[in-house]
Amino acid sequence: MAEPVRVRLRLNGELREFSVPPGRRLLDLLREDAGLTGTKEGCGAGECGACTVLLNGRPVTSCLVLAASCDGCEVTTVEGLLAATGEPHPVQRALVEAGGVQCGFCTPGLAVTGAAIVARGVGKAPERSRLISGNLCRCTGYLTVLEALERAGGAPDGAE
Repeated sequence: MAEPVRVRLRLNGELREFSVPPGRRLLDLLREDAGLTGTKEGCGAGECGACTVLLNGRPVTSCLVLAASCDGCEVTTVEGLLAATGEPHPVQRALVEAGGVQCGFCTPGLAVTGAAIVARGVGKAPERSRLISGNLCRCTGYLTVLEALERAGGAPDGAE
């Protein structure tokens, strides 16, 4: 049996250290080792986006990332989007206000991806649609999700 791998990372702003088997996925480290169950496993193959987290500020499907490759990285989960005061991130709030959530299974991945899109200041609806396309949702039809991104800080369609 292979020796465990030591992984040090900044998880939701806090320096954390884990000892994990070499083949452990980031998703499993988050859910099982760190107890952060907001990140969901949908397909386990990087197709649905339910497990999306930010890795050094960029959205990734955590089911396809080896935990060991995250040593020295910054990881933000849906729980990490909350402000220190416990207030929801503007994208989380906007998803609720716009009705961009229904069953809720895809919501953590959509919120994390949306936070990255808003942080980048992506303004045009076609570009926002392209960037959110890795997050599958069977319930909303995406119009309310895109409306939420605009409410949360994405510029109106005519803006750059």
